[in-house]
Amino acid sequence: MDLQGKRVVVLGGSSGMGLATAQAVVHQGGHVVIASRSEEKLKKAQEQIRKNVEIITLDVTNEHDMENFFQKIGKFDHLVSTAAGGPTGNFLDLPIQDAKKTFAAKYWGQYFAAKYGAPFIKDGGSITFCTGVLARKPAKGFSILSTINGGIEALARALAVELSPIRVNVVSPGIVDTPLYDKMSSEEREDYFVSIANQVPVKRVGKPEDVAEAFLYLMTNSFTTGTTLHVDGGYSLV
Repeated sequence: MDLQGKRVVVLGGSSGMGLATAQAVVHQGGHVVIASRSEEKLKKAQEQIRKNVEIITLDVTNEHDMENFFQKIGKFDHLVSTAAGGPTGNFLDLPIQDAKKTFAAKYWGQYFAAKYGAPFIKDGGSITFCTGVLARKPAKGFSILSTINGGIEALARALAVELSPIRVNVVSPGIVDTPLYDKMSSEEREDYFVSIANQVPVKRVGKPEDVAEAFLYLMTNSFTTGTTLHVDGGYSLV
């Protein structure tokens, strides 16, 4: 994997899978621009990465801000989005406004990133979206995320054709130990991860570094486009 001298934009790069990806890029000799809503988290991430990193506060749901963001940073090589979701719940109970918030964060945020980022991507560059195992294995209470994930994967295939020769791919993680689960108590979190580990073929939950490796592969393999790379430990099989 050769990212020496490459400039990589990581949306959602201040924690979890995004931070692990940003760290991996720098380890491979690249320079990262990380963006997220929280200035505090960005500064902590900057301290962890230590070198070859720029931080910019950004709300990915704001189209105007996204357009200005890419105009500000200028040319770069690869775009990675690790956009998170929003409110979830049973289909009949989830308020429409909450469903729209989730779409705004995870679908429209990535759509805006591709639309306004693509014109600044250098030759040989790529866009990599992030979805999740719910696109293939729906679960009760998560219909909105299943819908969004499936939509993003379809968008990536379409853009792989339309934005060619820019390569467009997707990483689809399974259950990964990230700050997403911080809202659980430590006991609840541990019990949940143990139950998942007992189910999946690899017998553990994912780590952010597992997903970062997938992002690096899709950035550096110049013969891969329109692909969804599943990094779920076999969760979709059980």
